[in-house]
Amino acid sequence: MNDVTDRDTPSTPGTQQIADAQRGAGRRRDLFRAFGVTTTALSGAGLLAACGQEASGPSATGASSGGATPAAAPAGQPGPPETKALRIGYLPITDATPLLLAHNQGLYKMEGLEPEKPTLFRGWAQIAEAFQAKQIDVAHILMPTAVWMRFGQSFPVKLVAWNHTDGSALTVANSVKSLDDFAGKTVAIPFWYSVHNTVLQLLLRKAGLKPLIQGEPSVANKTVKLAVMAPSDMVPALANGSIAGYIVADPFNAMAEVQGIGRVFRFTGDAWLNHACCVVIMHEEDTQKKPNWAQAVVNAVAKAQLFARDNRKETARILSEQGGAYLPQPLPAIERALAHYDKAEYGPTKAVEHTDWQNNRIDFQPFPFPSYTEELVRQLRDTVVDGDNAFLKTLDPAKAHTTLVDDRFARNAIKAAGGTAKFGISDSLTRTERVSP
Repeated sequence: MNDVTDRDTPSTPGTQQIADAQRGAGRRRDLFRAFGVTTTALSGAGLLAACGQEASGPSATGASSGGATPAAAPAGQPGPPETKALRIGYLPITDATPLLLAHNQGLYKMEGLEPEKPTLFRGWAQIAEAFQAKQIDVAHILMPTAVWMRFGQSFPVKLVAWNHTDGSALTVANSVKSLDDFAGKTVAIPFWYSVHNTVLQLLLRKAGLKPLIQGEPSVANKTVKLAVMAPSDMVPALANGSIAGYIVADPFNAMAEVQGIGRVFRFTGDAWLNHACCVVIMHEEDTQKKPNWAQAVVNAVAKAQLFARDNRKETARILSEQGGAYLPQPLPAIERALAHYDKAEYGPTKAVEHTDWQNNRIDFQPFPFPSYTEELVRQLRDTVVDGDNAFLKTLDPAKAHTTLVDDRFARNAIKAAGGTAKFGISDSLTRTERVSP
């Protein structure tokens, strides 16, 4: 696969282009190391083949800022998209729902775009690599990964909207009765820079357990081995006993429930209320040079979010093999992931401890709250990862938000869709983070 270059650059590279490509290659090597894979495993035909594979606390508040970017046209008065082409990448998880629904329901076309069918990727390394190589224009990505790409790799990614809230859980083998049972065992996470890793470590610290990156875990030392694993590999790994649990997005938690091989130990949305897991990202230059195009994408995503909120079972059918076949999991698991959050059922098992919190198993709204970005940066500083995370020590949480996030498109999309009440968020577009593992 070629190094990261602009699609519009001349075929004969100059000195600056060569330097940019070398920096891009270095960033990608760092990316592969962080994901626990090698460039050999994912380069060239190997990556392209993977693109087509199916997958078997503290509180903070803040005001919103869109960063130093040009102002968009007023809501309801955008110009036509500067280009119609749209390439989307996604993982087969319910976090991708709005991007997929917008395609199935023709919402991108209604905004003047001509999207290709979204491309399924098997793991986070592949989708991040494809985005950095500009093989896709838009993707959903783990928000901590977006933070790492922007500030740890200096890659010009721009977060333009949240894709969803909550939607993940810690699922354990049926033999696991308490977190103490994790001592000496291995737990799978999807990536070091993920809210899953952050929430898991909050839970482990509360239980007096220590995360282990390398070596063998010990019951005596109360250590728990963390292993990065593709979401699609987690269910079989739990079934064969090679891991004691995993923390990941649905429908993989619902899959364990439906198959009877494990149970939800704790929903992440019950540890951090309405947290963002996956977010919608674009290339910064696209948000600057093609603001109408970017607005059209976010408008479609916001409309899809409203549909998903109001039509959960129909959304599950659309995503499944019975509909658009975007997700390979069986319909019962997808439907459970989108619609099943029975506090009377999950309360006694402590999978939901905060039964008074007003949330769902997964929900959808586009606005990227500054308070969340800021609190996430603070939490990431205390999250153990494999690799150099020194950039977090000097990263100012408020500046991180204004640099990473461009919220003007989400603001316009919310207005065009009928206002904040439609999405169940405050008119002020501010909130206080509730972190309580």
